[in-house]
Amino acid sequence: MKFLILVFSSALMTISCRSQTYLDPATLSSAVEKKEFNFNATKAFPMGGDVIGILNSMPNASAGRILNLDPGYGFNLKKDLLSVSLPYFGRAYNSNPADASKGGIRFESKEFSIKESKTKKGNPLLVITPKDQQTSYTLNLEIFKNGSAFLSVSSNDRQPISYDGNISIDTH
Repeated sequence: MKFLILVFSSALMTISCRSQTYLDPATLSSAVEKKEFNFNATKAFPMGGDVIGILNSMPNASAGRILNLDPGYGFNLKKDLLSVSLPYFGRAYNSNPADASKGGIRFESKEFSIKESKTKKGNPLLVITPKDQQTSYTLNLEIFKNGSAFLSVSSNDRQPISYDGNISIDTH
């Protein structure tokens, strides 16, 4: 069931990502090659059925499981630093409710690995794994030719969640 939801989400994202260009191909290719760019999350896709049920029961809720996000969420990737700030909608298995700073997916990592491969359609797929965090995270980022991207985050203590967004680079 999770696989079916992930496949449907990916197909939906692929269709919606084709309509806008965020970066020219040369700039995007250079940023991916250098592994220095920002991922700006614009939509979140919670995976848990219970979370989707709660979201749909809220007043003025849309009938879908897509959440539009305010600007400012995403991650910044540099050669020596990965800084992540993403909202989280789902079930956390190991949580400390007294610690408000643990909300969402927020961390900075100076020790991480990046494995790059290509999807069947030739898009770059980066698997980013921080090694200096108490919680084990895996970030799978597929980058499309127009600069849009699809991020899937899995961890050892939370349900998986996916995000749609775009790639940008710092100009200073």
